[in-house]
Amino acid sequence: MSAHHEAAGRDEPGGSFFYGWLVVAAVMVVMTVTAGLGFYNLSVYLKAFIAERGFSVSATSGATACFFVASGFTGLAVAALIDRYDPRWVITGGAILSAIATFGAGYVTELWQLYAFYVLFGIGYAGAALIPGTTLVARWFVRRRSIALSIASTGLSLGGILLTPVSASMIEHLGIEGATPWLAAGFLLGVIPVSWILIRPSPQAMGLGPDGDPVLRDESGAPLPADGIDFESATRSRFFIFTTSAFIFAMMAQVGVIAHLFRLVSTRSGSNDAAALAVATMATASIVGRLLGGWGLTYMSSRHFVFGLTLVQGVALALYASVESSQALLATTVLFGVTVGNLLMMQPLLLAEAFGLKAYGRIFSFNQLFMTLGVATGPAAIGFLYEWLGGYDVAFLVMAAASCLAFFLTLAAGPVDALLRARRST
Repeated sequence: MSAHHEAAGRDEPGGSFFYGWLVVAAVMVVMTVTAGLGFYNLSVYLKAFIAERGFSVSATSGATACFFVASGFTGLAVAALIDRYDPRWVITGGAILSAIATFGAGYVTELWQLYAFYVLFGIGYAGAALIPGTTLVARWFVRRRSIALSIASTGLSLGGILLTPVSASMIEHLGIEGATPWLAAGFLLGVIPVSWILIRPSPQAMGLGPDGDPVLRDESGAPLPADGIDFESATRSRFFIFTTSAFIFAMMAQVGVIAHLFRLVSTRSGSNDAAALAVATMATASIVGRLLGGWGLTYMSSRHFVFGLTLVQGVALALYASVESSQALLATTVLFGVTVGNLLMMQPLLLAEAFGLKAYGRIFSFNQLFMTLGVATGPAAIGFLYEWLGGYDVAFLVMAAASCLAFFLTLAAGPVDALLRARRST
């Protein structure tokens, strides 16, 4: 690549634009589609399968848990594939599988078909969403990684604002069978074109270093390998074990509530419109909170930031257990939403800060596999407690306690070990 083309890809004092920001924009679009039609849409599907097809709350909640289990195990393969191949191929495959699963959701009538839908949907989601997206951003940025991740992961919330209400309205008016072909098309058209037009696999592919800096080279002129420590040392460290454990409980609480939020609000307020507004409000609060968080992380410790997030989430979930009016539910949703986006952002950021890029994809996917213990348990646990106790009150208090436990586990993790810092610098 010529010096002229290299310079065109950098942010320089003179104002040249760094191509990495276009990658961030593309990842944000992909996350908008996958979250809006996938992650946030799970609560809409849960309500639709119960109302239209007569499945029980516990059965549908258990099937929803299969989405996260399938996604977690598939993530290990996704990490290996994006290390070896252009991530755009993996994202494309994930979008196609998600579209096939979504189309098939309209024809689900038996319990085994319900579970098959969620498993295939989870496999597709893993290929198109967090692991390839966060890995791409981590490759393109170091100094401005928190800002870049906060912008890219804003797509997760935008999906809840822009697409989930549309999906809920379509399913309500057309039925799940009439709506799913359109939602399937949304996966294909919203993910694949932008991925191939804007995403590039790494800054090195354009002759750049992260943040647009020159490529670091050794004495022979060969590019230096990615910084960081190896997979085995990272995953055996105290920091990884306790931080991962903390996020298991934090995400169990968060995802469990997200999966049931639409039904909780619609049941207590008696309005699907109020429920859709609650999902959109949560996503809006998530965007504002995440952007403020990305900025604030330049002035505070990431670990201390997680302390605050887990405690605030615990307070919000305790409030959900008792509030009844639409206004109180929306106010609580704002508080909860601020934590949602930031906690999702902090997982990849903490791992990249602690362990570097050498084995980032494998480390993050391994972390995400353990996250399935939490995210799969959350929706099923709330569904079980709801049916056992005849309401959401105790279920949400249990989730509040799980969030507080995450605080103490983060505290126990301590800062990044001195050994890890030393090995990362070598």
